[in-house]
Amino acid sequence: MDDEPLSDWAERRDAKIGRLRAVPLVSDDGLKGSHLNPDAPRVIQRWNGFAWESHGTVVNLAAAQRLLHPRDEEPPTVATPESQPLSAGRGRHRKPRPGE
Repeated sequence: MDDEPLSDWAERRDAKIGRLRAVPLVSDDGLKGSHLNPDAPRVIQRWNGFAWESHGTVVNLAAAQRLLHPRDEEPPTVATPESQPLSAGRGRHRKPRPGE
């Protein structure tokens, strides 16, 4: 059996510390899928390395998504190459013009 070193396992565990998740606050017999009860309040839980602990609450699914996945105020700008229209030239693929 191939056991991983304890230091590798601890490094993976520590990388997850501080992660947040939203859990719907519904009774035990209620639906628990987040998309099934979007208006139910949510508890925000934070992973401390050993267990999920309560971190806060939000009023519904939309608020939880805004908290868990914040958007930047300005969308990132990506440099797009300018279009290059076909121009007259002498590429290998072009037929020679008469008289050239």
